[in-house]
Amino acid sequence: MINKHLATIDAAVQALHGRTFFAAFPENPSPEIYGADADAQGRARFAALRDQPFAELLQGAPEGWVGEEESPYEQQPLGITYPYYSPETLIKNAQDAFTEWRKLKPALRAALLTEALEGMKSRFFEIAYATMHTTGQAYMMSFQASGPHAADRALEAIAAGYEEQTRFPEDTRWEKPMGKYSIALTKTWRAVPKGLALVIGCSTFPTWNSVPGMFASLVTGNPTIIKPHPKAVLPMAIVIAEVQKVLVEHNLNPCICQLAVDAADRLIAKDLAENPAVKLIDYTGGSPFGNYLEGLKGKTVFTEKTGVNSIILDSCADLDQVAQNLAFSVSLYSGQMCTAPQNFFIPAAGVQVGDALVPYEEVVQRLSAAVTGLATNPKAAPHVLGAIQSAATHERVKQLAFDGGRSILAHGPVDNPTFKNARTCSPSIHEIGADKVEQFSQELFGPIMLVIKTKDTQESIRLAAQLARECGAISCGAYTTDPVIKEQIMDEMSLAGTPVSFNLTGGIYVNQNAGFSDFHVTGGNPAGNASFTNPEFVVKRFTWVGFREPA
Repeated sequence: MINKHLATIDAAVQALHGRTFFAAFPENPSPEIYGADADAQGRARFAALRDQPFAELLQGAPEGWVGEEESPYEQQPLGITYPYYSPETLIKNAQDAFTEWRKLKPALRAALLTEALEGMKSRFFEIAYATMHTTGQAYMMSFQASGPHAADRALEAIAAGYEEQTRFPEDTRWEKPMGKYSIALTKTWRAVPKGLALVIGCSTFPTWNSVPGMFASLVTGNPTIIKPHPKAVLPMAIVIAEVQKVLVEHNLNPCICQLAVDAADRLIAKDLAENPAVKLIDYTGGSPFGNYLEGLKGKTVFTEKTGVNSIILDSCADLDQVAQNLAFSVSLYSGQMCTAPQNFFIPAAGVQVGDALVPYEEVVQRLSAAVTGLATNPKAAPHVLGAIQSAATHERVKQLAFDGGRSILAHGPVDNPTFKNARTCSPSIHEIGADKVEQFSQELFGPIMLVIKTKDTQESIRLAAQLARECGAISCGAYTTDPVIKEQIMDEMSLAGTPVSFNLTGGIYVNQNAGFSDFHVTGGNPAGNASFTNPEFVVKRFTWVGFREPA
């Protein structure tokens, strides 16, 4: 098993160091790569799972069956139920599996987990349809984000964990000269996992956000309990089933990796998180619950929470290209991405475009026209905007209003010819004064774009950096042809722990993060305390313990 996957793991380790493009799992769902019938088979497998108990898990007889997922495209229940286990049962199962998992060499754990990713690869299309009908992502994003991109992020965590656990020798002879004689010791070291791990998932990116922590904990020897959002269980249930399948095939306890689901009358995340046996927690979601988790004593917690992402418009070469790029960024998955831009800072005098100064009002109208053009394009809109995951998000967009603000573009439905009952909403644009910081200093999840008129670019930079420091930010976009302004933005936003994408046009967007190259979240501002995948993301999941004796 180690020999089978060592070349892949070594290539992933090298990619971590090089930070250049690397993808172990192709993102193009073409028949040439995955097979002529792969899409149809995946769609059929997903359809067969509906209105049935999910019976693939191997973690013992359940205490009940629960499920509450609903398709945002159909606004109808999926009808899938999952085995329910009490927190006490899940903890006991994980504790029973701890010793055999931690005793394996890091190389073998890494190989077994990579083998599970190969099983996940065989189900990418099934996972895509599961993601579509739980999150509302459009088909292509569902395939890429929950399939290949998630698998690459998982492999990234495996590679980082493997490297950090093999960084130092297992044993060595230590000899200290003492003049006419020397002292010699035999020294050995063990990378010791911290204990049980818990992963708490979100409703919009159920695999992409969950597998990094899941595989980082597993590769470092910690049995892991994964509790997805109750509205988006199926994509992670499939991934967990593939891990359990590999464990059983190699005579290991499948409860090394368990699915945990909430019952209607018992939400179990707090019970699991507060259990003394749980030492590691990964969380993606709202800041209030994330702050609670970070405050738990005796836990090592990795969070990705809410943030306020900014766009700074100063100057550019082609405003239409910029507007098209930003319209796509705002519209992609209807703004339901943690990296989606929200606050657009535009100087009152306008934006310098080549040798001409385009007035503020014209800049705003061209941005609005680009958004409208995409939202009303029948060939593009359904495949870009997808559907709204939560009815609460849909309602918030419809009800949103600001005191003293101006509505520039009203929301509206987006027709989906395949799913007539899809819950959809085009982006809305609101103008807010730069002095109304309280109105644009919180994340407004969904297709909402705020235009803030500033005195000048200096105020735009100051506000964007202030929001990142105080409220958190996961992404930032900036457009400037002035190298001095560019350096100032880099300096201010780096101090605020926020990465910046400069002058993006064409087919690359501020929303996107590449595995093995981009650090997702920095851990340097209130939007989260961890980063996919820097060394700290894995080294905090185990400790080095040394032993020595006379040689």
